[in-house]
Amino acid sequence: MTPTATPGSDLTVAQLQRRLAEFAAARDWGRYHTPKNLAAALSVEAGELVEIFQWLTPEESARVMSHPGTAHRVEDEVADVLAYLLQFCEVLGVDALQALSSKIERNEKRFPSTGSGHSME
Repeated sequence: MTPTATPGSDLTVAQLQRRLAEFAAARDWGRYHTPKNLAAALSVEAGELVEIFQWLTPEESARVMSHPGTAHRVEDEVADVLAYLLQFCEVLGVDALQALSSKIERNEKRFPSTGSGHSME
């Protein structure tokens, strides 16, 4: 994998996890990447994503990506949340995609389709 992936490239979760692990190892950050610390960092970054939307109306929040400065902030925070989630999963040996697939299957049984969309819990 090249250090600068282009949009639309075929990245995998494993490749991204490896790249994050190499980045952390090169800086000797592994000792800080405990499940507790990564869960806390994930929460902080999710909070920073929420902060962008905190005082927006529903209509303003739907248009947030149409403003370059705000779009860039959203993308950065999404990247931070995903990075910490992938590192968390790596440390604990959780297959994020399998966990999501299993959760969707459980929710499909728990919440049978009624023709209207519902979010996961």
